[in-house]
Amino acid sequence: MANKITLNETSYFGKGAINEIVTEVKNRGCQHVVVITDKDLMKFKVATKITDLFDGAGIAYTVYDHIKPNPTIQNVQEGVEFCKQAKADIIVAVGGGAAMDTSKAIAIILTNPEFADVRSLEGASPTKNKCLPIIAVSTTSGTAAEVTINYVITDPEKYRKFVCCDPHDIPIVAVIDPDMVASMPKKLCAATGMDALVHAIEGYITKNAWEMTDMMHLKAIEIISKWLRKSVEGDMKAREEMALGQYIAGMGFSNVGLGIDHSMAHPLSAFYDIPHGVACAILLAPVLTFNAEATGERYREVARAMGVAGVDDMSQEEYRKAAIDACQKLADDVGIPRKLSDLGVQEKDIDFLADSAMADACTPGNPRDVEKSQIVALYKSIL
Repeated sequence: MANKITLNETSYFGKGAINEIVTEVKNRGCQHVVVITDKDLMKFKVATKITDLFDGAGIAYTVYDHIKPNPTIQNVQEGVEFCKQAKADIIVAVGGGAAMDTSKAIAIILTNPEFADVRSLEGASPTKNKCLPIIAVSTTSGTAAEVTINYVITDPEKYRKFVCCDPHDIPIVAVIDPDMVASMPKKLCAATGMDALVHAIEGYITKNAWEMTDMMHLKAIEIISKWLRKSVEGDMKAREEMALGQYIAGMGFSNVGLGIDHSMAHPLSAFYDIPHGVACAILLAPVLTFNAEATGERYREVARAMGVAGVDDMSQEEYRKAAIDACQKLADDVGIPRKLSDLGVQEKDIDFLADSAMADACTPGNPRDVEKSQIVALYKSIL
């Protein structure tokens, strides 16, 4: 079987990278930009760093700032109509995964109107046309949505999230500028950083992993484990490193998929509105324990990348435990709770959550085949 790699066209890294957005918009001959972001990023003068650039360069733009943390079908539908009215020929998404995921769905529908029913985009979307061009500007260090072919939309009527996978939705330009993550609150920094770690680890142990993505995922684990704690404390060097680490993880998992950590996290966010990164982080150690028997020697390399010393002298049981313990220690150190009940999850809902997790697009990639009863047991083990 051939292994396929899909990457974005252009990325800018480093302080001042946002200044390249003006050049990219002008060089593409675009006449009207729609900036997709949320009200807080406008209020706290983060997204306005981009609109100020457009003002200075005389670039016409309109702002759509109705993005929610777990973007819904309605968000997408409203955004499509907004972009049509604005006659947008390019989207600049400013934010974390929510802004970028919403932008991807909007941009795909604009060029593939037969998918106007947002639910029809679930799974491997068979779209024919590339989406409206997107320039993705990250303000968090976790989702890597600026470089992935994936996006996740919430269906409030069914209390579920659905994953869409489509190479046509990948942003044409990714901008990773440490100035854009400087004001990220500690809790958001911790949650998005742990999401990036889960991306890297799940991508490394998924059934579809291979040498090229292994390289990306192991380096991402190394960077994240080294810098996340300092990033949460506000260290700007650490935040710059985390921005790179999450991007590298995104290049990897976008091409090989994830596993049941994400499958189980998605319904927690859809049903209880738990931040995605927090849900992923709580599940990480239990899911790694469940998957250990199906991972061969891979946990040894996870432990090594996490900074565990002496892994070559450990037994398989020892290095597997060391990898899991290192992940849990990092989650503890950055303030992730250990119990789902602390976030309002109730036992009566677990059967529904398990059904949703089993139906999630990430489940088939899990290294160990899983049954619903095992998903139920995993939820209950951390309730």
